Amino acid sequence: MVSADRLLAFAAMSLLVIVIPGPSVLFVIGRALAHGRRSAVATALGNVFGSYLLVVAVAVGIGSLVERSVAVYLTVKLAGAAYLVHLGVQAFRHRKELKASTMATRPTGPSRGDLRTLLDGALVGVTNPKGVVFFAAVLPQFVDHSAGGVPSQMLLLGLVPITIGLVTDTLWGLTASAARDWFARSDRRLSLIGGAGGCTMIGLGVSVAVTGRAD
Repeated sequence: MVSADRLLAFAAMSLLVIVIPGPSVLFVIGRALAHGRRSAVATALGNVFGSYLLVVAVAVGIGSLVERSVAVYLTVKLAGAAYLVHLGVQAFRHRKELKASTMATRPTGPSRGDLRTLLDGALVGVTNPKGVVFFAAVLPQFVDHSAGGVPSQMLLLGLVPITIGLVTDTLWGLTASAARDWFARSDRRLSLIGGAGGCTMIGLGVSVAVTGRAD
């Protein structure tokens, strides 16, 4: 069973990661700008479904290895930390390429059905590099290895960022759909969001590399 202190610590870390705008958030915002509230909410739902598929894959594939091998744990953690720093550097370097007009015009054409929108969101969620790294490198740090059942603990802990992500992604989508004109008037606003997210991701990568649980 996951202790309350680990659960709260993981919730805090999850919130820090999730509020950083990444591919999933930008995709939800893009759908909101192009198709409105309903499409944004459906995209957010699909996104968290895809993200939980990552949790299942990590819990089944990596959880048992992490449970048995400290070396695997450290390798996954350091590789994930390095990739988070890489993603942060790339996000900062390309922050000026975030264009409100481009985001709004990508999904042009007739509005897609709810099922297709859900599937699109799930595809973005399951292929999100930030999600892959977070669940593979950060999630194992909050598991109580001495208690056993590491995969089960991962599946339970994974519900925390999924719930937070559903709330925050939906809020991003609803806010963007209600403020289309505000986003569309200034590319600088999206650039600032991307730059701040990049810097935060770099800091998170460094934090993942130097911290962790020894059990």
